[in-house]
Amino acid sequence: MNADSVLSHRRVPGPEAPHGEVPVPTGRGGRRSAWRGAAAALHSVGAVTTVLLALAAIGAAISEPVLIPSLAATAGVLHSAPTLPMAQPRSVVVAHMLGAGAGYAVLALAQSSPWSAALAGGLTFAATTLARTPHSPACATAVVVVLQTPAPARFVPLLLVASVVLVVAGFAASRLRRGAARYPVRWW
Repeated sequence: MNADSVLSHRRVPGPEAPHGEVPVPTGRGGRRSAWRGAAAALHSVGAVTTVLLALAAIGAAISEPVLIPSLAATAGVLHSAPTLPMAQPRSVVVAHMLGAGAGYAVLALAQSSPWSAALAGGLTFAATTLARTPHSPACATAVVVVLQTPAPARFVPLLLVASVVLVVAGFAASRLRRGAARYPVRWW
């Protein structure tokens, strides 16, 4: 058996093909869809920037760091792929709580180090998989907990509030732009 026996012998238009065989775009669909794509991207960039600025403002108002890297990643997920299971509110909120829990559990057993942070990230992935709450940015939450060792009594409530703020912002942003995918697909 050779490649010619399984590959199609259909002509593929290319630079060497006669012009009569190359399909020519008709209408203005290409430009229109390009504008829609640019408008959607601009909307998403604005929504992500706005919610991250809101988290930074909350942190500044209470003199606590509320904006952490994993929450910025969550904002990106919510606004770029709002229909994915990992973007749904249950996954966002529960996974970040599991990430914090895994981080503090590892800290209870080991010192803060890159090795223990890696372990906490892996444990978070396992916990979110078992809980059916996939959300990869939560692995970064566990790493932040282990490497930064924030006080749990302050960090966990702030993380919970910030996660809810991200979900509410995703909901609001999906309602502001006509034709946008509705967020969330399911609440729980």
